[in-house]
Amino acid sequence: MAQITIHVQPRPYQARIENGLLSRAGSVLSESFPQASRLFIITVPPVRKRWGSKLVQAVTAAGFPVQVISMPDGEPSKRLATVEHLAEKLSKLGADRKSVIVALGGGVVGDIAGLLASLYMRGVEFVQVPTTVLAQVDASIGGKTGVNLVAGKNLLGTFYHPHAVLIDPQLLKTLPDREFRSGLYESLKCGIIGDVELFLRFEQGRTKILKRDPAELEAIIAQSVKLKAEVVSADEKEGGLRRVLNLGHTIGHALEAETGYKRLLHGEAVAWGMIAATNIALTVGRTDSVTAGRIADAVLSLGRLPEVNVSPRKILGRLQSDKKTQNRIVHFILPREIGKVEVASDVPEAAILSAVEELRRLSRGGWVWGK
Repeated sequence: MAQITIHVQPRPYQARIENGLLSRAGSVLSESFPQASRLFIITVPPVRKRWGSKLVQAVTAAGFPVQVISMPDGEPSKRLATVEHLAEKLSKLGADRKSVIVALGGGVVGDIAGLLASLYMRGVEFVQVPTTVLAQVDASIGGKTGVNLVAGKNLLGTFYHPHAVLIDPQLLKTLPDREFRSGLYESLKCGIIGDVELFLRFEQGRTKILKRDPAELEAIIAQSVKLKAEVVSADEKEGGLRRVLNLGHTIGHALEAETGYKRLLHGEAVAWGMIAATNIALTVGRTDSVTAGRIADAVLSLGRLPEVNVSPRKILGRLQSDKKTQNRIVHFILPREIGKVEVASDVPEAAILSAVEELRRLSRGGWVWGK
């Protein structure tokens, strides 16, 4: 089992990564919460159906009283109203300050449950049990919680770290193929920004990864978590270094918002965003054509992506409301070489428009899921 510590104050916490960990969750949690009054598992119906009973059995065997609460599935449910609804349920069920919230699900569940935990009774403990690639390699680590506004993604949220993160790669075996591949883009991102070995795994071992080889998945998840843990430990609240984790997210978030969070999965939007950032880097002379080609090939080789049928001008407008925009200056994370990126605040509008137009062209050239 890999154990990776996220060094944040006032309390560091660990991410544990091991095939079969879900069945041992009760014993792990009993070590962490000997005084917990009750566990409240927040999840969505599809995850509850597949993994809920196994987690309930594990924590009940360890002596925990447990209650499962379902929330609506999907990005459209990532709104403040969902948090309020769940808080009302917790109150009616008698949740107190010694209760522990357990997020069982993907990134949306983790963001909602984390925000709920940070607000309920001014803060109760919570644990992440991520069930998607995206959540296991990225969303469950680092303490970001949030919900969307009409104006943009994740504009309302808190930094609130979990007490622990329990990652079982076996939970990925039931993911639909499209969702599985979507999460891989966040892992590939970690390779681009700071782990050459991880990037090479995607270049050279892609077949094993896509076949969901258990050992290979455990390895790339551990490497991704390790990279993110190092960045978060050095810059918890995105004052500087942590911004590198936003590679692909600037245009990616704009694509999600512009398409109403219905056309693109988050990882797919990040994938297109990474290609756009790479094209921008090439245009403004931050990287070379060989590096740009390797990044684009690595992204596109993981599978077909949904068509990007958006107005470049509208995407440019969306960027102005992105939470990373400061004084109306859009900050981009641009790749310089494999394993090294930089923050750029001097990207001309023409380069942005051209990059989005290139996404439109690429997505019509065969990398489409279907019309």
